[in-house]
Amino acid sequence: MIPRYLVDFDVAELTKLEADVLIIGSGIAGLYTAIKAAEDRNVLLITKKALMESNTRYAQGGIAAVTSDEDTPASHMQDTLIAGAGLCEPEAVRALVHEGPEGIQELIRLGTAFDREDGELALTREGAHSHRRILHANGDATGYEVVRALSEQVAAHPAIEVWEECMVIDLLTEHGECIGALVQRPDGERLYVTANATILCSGGSGQLFRYTTNPDIATGDGIAMAYRAGAAVRDMEFVQFHPTALCYPGAPRFLISEAVRGEGAMLRNIHGERFMEQYDSRQELAPRDIVARAIVHEMERTQATFVYLDITHEPPERVKQRFPTIYRTCLSFGLDMTTDWIPIAPAAHYMMGGVQTNLYGESSIARLFACGEVSSTGVHGANRLASNSLSEAIVFGSRIIDRLHSLPPLAGHTLLAYGDNRAELLASSVVEERHRLQETMVRYAGVRRHGEGLQAALDELQGQMPIFKAAVTSREEIEFANLLTCALLVTDGALLREESRGAHYREDFPKTDDSVWHKHVQQRREQGITEECVHDI
Repeated sequence: MIPRYLVDFDVAELTKLEADVLIIGSGIAGLYTAIKAAEDRNVLLITKKALMESNTRYAQGGIAAVTSDEDTPASHMQDTLIAGAGLCEPEAVRALVHEGPEGIQELIRLGTAFDREDGELALTREGAHSHRRILHANGDATGYEVVRALSEQVAAHPAIEVWEECMVIDLLTEHGECIGALVQRPDGERLYVTANATILCSGGSGQLFRYTTNPDIATGDGIAMAYRAGAAVRDMEFVQFHPTALCYPGAPRFLISEAVRGEGAMLRNIHGERFMEQYDSRQELAPRDIVARAIVHEMERTQATFVYLDITHEPPERVKQRFPTIYRTCLSFGLDMTTDWIPIAPAAHYMMGGVQTNLYGESSIARLFACGEVSSTGVHGANRLASNSLSEAIVFGSRIIDRLHSLPPLAGHTLLAYGDNRAELLASSVVEERHRLQETMVRYAGVRRHGEGLQAALDELQGQMPIFKAAVTSREEIEFANLLTCALLVTDGALLREESRGAHYREDFPKTDDSVWHKHVQQRREQGITEECVHDI
């Protein structure tokens, strides 16, 4: 069994600090929530790397919200529900589509410079959207612009203290509520922080897989910490693979934005043939799970390791203006997207599941909140609609702040101590163990799954459990323990769900089965794995 805490400790021997609000993570969720919370509270924001290093920074496509008179919240909601394949929580989606536009205005007020055309916000369309409702910045650098604006606000705010390069090891709980966190500084010193409210904004877990669009920091820390603390996590089997990541010798799996297809790019197999019409009437603009599986099928059918993305028919100057980051990145590897077809393949991109929350970001543990990719608000269902993630972070970040107003002060607590006499050393390097885990997940729990393979994955992952008995000290060891926790959750959920739905595709159960599986899969450390009904519209 996964232990309650990763390390032995006695808080009586540790330095103690206090904060009104403790925020873990510095993507759009952490930065935005910190700014809103600091209007009338002292905030401590902890991030394990630099303030601007997060998944948000690499988000290209944009942020989805209704800002055009030709669009409606009802249409945005319908698109989200369809993409979510029956597992979206309608009230969460309703909050997103109705409160998202106000969140956009707040981002603008905080200094985000979205692209404009003739003085109006420039909008584009992405897969599975029925209207042009995607706002973007600097063409294809939306996430970077949002993080730039928000991090400047955070760094200058007198009520926000930022700790960079610090690793949160575990959440501290007592009498069923979260009272803070155990933190490790860059020099190895450990201390603990108590807070009236703790907000997880730690992002996703793309590093579960060998090929991912996520940066190295996306190791599922928040989900793993919350699970160890006893919080409910939900829908972990739903991992979205982005269909179009650069697949070229010497290049990282760099994301080629959904917006490139939204602007007319076509997918071609290794023989130069378009193929999407054979898989879905929406062709290149079908939901991501459909496009990703179609690409994998074409790669297998043609015995190739990639397919091509072709936007060479569009005017070169328009391509360069609309996608400057993608253009420059491809060019640095000798690929000119205005004249060359870009070799691409699917890569792990986004975790639909996470820490289960209500409509105000509250987890199943009192005083513990979750926002952004670490959370499972119910917005994304079985398959996230493109560009809804940044919108979700600002909408539910605001809702968390609303709920903080009614949170009573943290009462006094007794000193905590936890000892499991950890002394074992790892048999192999943590780098080797991480690569082994990633290979297991790619082989058995990737775009396509099968019961036998998932069971094989669980068996292999169980063989890596000695990390939980080891005396971990480094950030890399803590991250690996968190990745292993998330890998077990994903694989367990995928093995239980004997159907195909959204991003979860079982070759042995290829059909969607609403009669049995129109429900969420919920996991808790002590209660195990259970099922939970989806609320009706």
